[in-house]
Amino acid sequence: MSLNHTDEKLVRMANQIATFFLSQPEDVRVEGVATHINKFWEPRMRRRFFEMIDAGIGGFLPLVVAASTKVKRPENRSTEPVGLGTDAASTLGGKGPIAGESLSEPSIPEHSA
Repeated sequence: MSLNHTDEKLVRMANQIATFFLSQPEDVRVEGVATHINKFWEPRMRRRFFEMIDAGIGGFLPLVVAASTKVKRPENRSTEPVGLGTDAASTLGGKGPIAGESLSEPSIPEHSA
């Protein structure tokens, strides 16, 4: 199956995130990829990501596929404008930039020793 340009870009971005996290300790890789995608990808991107993951298409790296189980699956609200509603806030306990949360915080999960 041939991917369109947007899908190819989505795969490339996800695989780049995974490639970065491959340089991190093994116990934070999956969580790190998922945290980054949850924090920085808008609902439409995550929705398409899951369509591709569910269909087994795209050529995602194994780390991306493993992290998909921890990525927030958006509700199917195609009519909602981007940046509104509960998806506007970041996940994993964050309140989003409107509540003063910085989007420049690191995506690497805190490592408890």
